[in-house]
This record gives sequence, structure tokens and C-alpha cells, in this order.
Amino acid sequence: MSEKKNDSLLAGFKAFLTRGNVIDLAVAVVIGAAFTNIVNAVVKGVINPLVGAFGTQDMENYSSCLKGPCVTDPKTGEATEGIRILWGSVLSATLSFLITAAVVYFLMVLPMAKYLAKRAAMQAAAEGVQETLEVSELEVLKEIRDALVSPRSGSGSGGNPVDGNRGEDPGRSHRSSATPSAGSRPSAVA
Repeated sequence: MSEKKNDSLLAGFKAFLTRGNVIDLAVAVVIGAAFTNIVNAVVKGVINPLVGAFGTQDMENYSSCLKGPCVTDPKTGEATEGIRILWGSVLSATLSFLITAAVVYFLMVLPMAKYLAKRAAMQAAAEGVQETLEVSELEVLKEIRDALVSPRSGSGSGGNPVDGNRGEDPGRSHRSSATPSAGSRPSAVA
């Protein structure tokens, strides 16, 4: 009993891992972690110094003092007195996030969405063609069935369907004796 339970548990776990979404998520986490390091390096190494060139210091060092005069230790950069709000580091992290999100969206999400849309359209077109073929095949089979059934029901006696009353009403297969036929007309001139 426990061996069966373990087999089903492992089979369920294997199915969970091999589903497309889980594998995509794992790849996205690995790529995102590697890419985040690149973006952080660009923000800290390029963008923050550029902002510092226009201002007085690096962007991460911009801060405000909430309470009392803020005195920082020149060696460590830590506040020794007062309460500092480090809004520069928050702005730097926000900028890193926006750059990461934009690159991931435009280089990964958007192309993948376009690819999946094209693939879905091709599958829908293929299914539409298959459905059209199935419908037309069904129509042809119905026509054949109707053609085979209609002569049997039209003769009434189950006789030969080709009996000379083509184009006539099947209920009126014989002419009445009241109207003379063209071959039995009496001649007026004798």
C-alpha cells in the first residue's frame, strides 16, 4: 500500500515538475537573478555617478534628516546622530527595478507572446481546415446516402428505380386511362 502511495506521489511530483509553467518559471528566476546583477552594476556604476556629477554626491547617498542634525562618520558613512531617510537608495532600487522590468518585458515577454499568438493562430487555422474537411466529407456522405435512399422510397413497389418516369412525380408513375397517350390517338383521317 505504501509503495503504491509513493509511486503515485512521485508520479504527481514528476508531472508537476515537467509541466511547462514550472520549467518556464525556473528559467525565468535564474535568468532574472543573473540579469538583476547586471542592472544593479549599471545603475551603481553608471547612472548613480552621472546623477552625482550633476549634484553634489552619488545618488545612493542622497538622504534627508528626520530628527535632529544628522552627523555621519566620515570613515563608514553611517549616521552617528539623528535619523536619516535614505531616499537616494530607494530611488536607485526603483530605477533598477524599472530597467529590469522593461528589459525583461521587451526582450522576453513580448517576443514570447507574439510567438505564442502566431502558434495559436496556426493551430486554429489547421483545426479550421480539418473541421472544414470533416464537414465537407460529412456533407458528401449525406448526399450519397440521400441519393441511395430516394430511389427506393420513390418507386413505392421496391422495383427498379430506372423505369422511365424520370422527372415525374413518383406518386404518379402511371398515366390515367382517361387521357389518351400520344401513340394511341385515333386518326381523324382514315
